[in-house]
Amino acid sequence: MDGRKVLEVVALYQAYFKKRHIPKMDFPHNSSPANYGSQAKDLALAHCHGMLDKIEVFVTQRRLEKAFRWLGFIQVILWVSGCYTLEELKDCNRPNSAV
Repeated sequence: MDGRKVLEVVALYQAYFKKRHIPKMDFPHNSSPANYGSQAKDLALAHCHGMLDKIEVFVTQRRLEKAFRWLGFIQVILWVSGCYTLEELKDCNRPNSAV
C-alpha cells in the first residue's frame, strides 16, 4: 500500500462516516470508551472519524508507517463495531480495488 492508496481508503471511510452522520471527535487519551456504556461504540467511531484527517496529514508528511498504524486501528474499530466484515476491509486495502 502506498500513500495514494491510503488516501483512497481514507476517503472511503470519510464518506461512510458522513453518510451515517457520525461526528468527528478527539476522544480523551486517558479514558476508555468502555466507561461510557451504551455510547462506547458511537464514541469510538466518532474518534476514528476524527483520526482520518490526521492520517491525510501523515501521508503528505511521508509518515506512512504512522498512517498505516492509525488506519489499522480504525479498521479494527470498524470491524468490531460491525460496520465492515474482515473481507470488506481487506478489499479496501487491495491495490486494484474499486474503493
